[in-house]
Amino acid sequence: MTSRRTFLATVTGGLLAAPLAARAQQAGKVYRVGFMWDSPEMFPAAIEAFHRGLRDLGWVEGQNIVVEHRWSQGRFDRLDEMAQELVRLKVDVIVAPNSIYTGAAKRATSTIPIVFMVHADPIGSGHVASLARPGSNITGLSLMMTETNAKALELLKDAIPGLSRVAVIWDPATPSHGPGLKAAEAMGRALGLRIQSVPVRSTTEFDGAFSTIVRDRAGAVLVLSTPLFIAEARRLAELAIQQKVATMFGPSAHAEAGGLLSFGPDRTDLFRRAAAYVDKILKGANPADLPVQQATKFELVINLKTAKALGLTIPQSVLLRADQIIN
Repeated sequence: MTSRRTFLATVTGGLLAAPLAARAQQAGKVYRVGFMWDSPEMFPAAIEAFHRGLRDLGWVEGQNIVVEHRWSQGRFDRLDEMAQELVRLKVDVIVAPNSIYTGAAKRATSTIPIVFMVHADPIGSGHVASLARPGSNITGLSLMMTETNAKALELLKDAIPGLSRVAVIWDPATPSHGPGLKAAEAMGRALGLRIQSVPVRSTTEFDGAFSTIVRDRAGAVLVLSTPLFIAEARRLAELAIQQKVATMFGPSAHAEAGGLLSFGPDRTDLFRRAAAYVDKILKGANPADLPVQQATKFELVINLKTAKALGLTIPQSVLLRADQIIN
């Protein structure tokens, strides 16, 4: 009987005690999640989808979880400070939606788990070793922007028959934009398009960028996605219409603000899915072992009001592929 009791105690301790302790810790602790982003006004539906995703998984704000929001409000020089503040708060997870915020979080910590939601190119930017095995404290969901940019160029060519030259507006400070530009250049060669690189580092360079595009006779412009450009969606659209330049953006908000076309993933879906990563990590999963997931829902939006202003007729074959048409 003594040996049997010893055996049972060993089994109970080895198989049940640790899970029970983990559940007790989860029930008693209020976890802290740091959330870095530009502003509550940028993709508000997506931000709400993330919070709703946490609630659906049993996380209740103020009871077992607290989300510490930090908004940069377009001040990208504050990102390192924001990330360091979250580290000092000893948050359990940092949510850093895209490559810019992920880069700041990575510089601040190599131990606190970091979850990205809409990273354009986590491998190309060096933030993960591979999609299957991220290999460090960083994981999350990818926009697949490098591949999406290539598809966007194909759609541009289909939408504007005779197109031969496309300018690409990109931000050198955005880690994913270097790989994104290279992918656009490679796809441009495959499609017989000449690609014009137009780096833009601040809003003060917008006017000069479009002057360069018009001077070099680009037939359209592909704008790579980054918070700097997303926040200025309406201004970019207005500049393009003034200069009679067709545009292709990533987020649908750009087309809604007056851009000609947008093609990209459903960001609300990606933000919602990111909640599952936070949930798994708070329950003990190692981010190094959580594969990076890719976008599965993509949207093509066409603004026919802008097409009319530019004097363009979008082929019916392209209109039939649209998920949304703005008249």
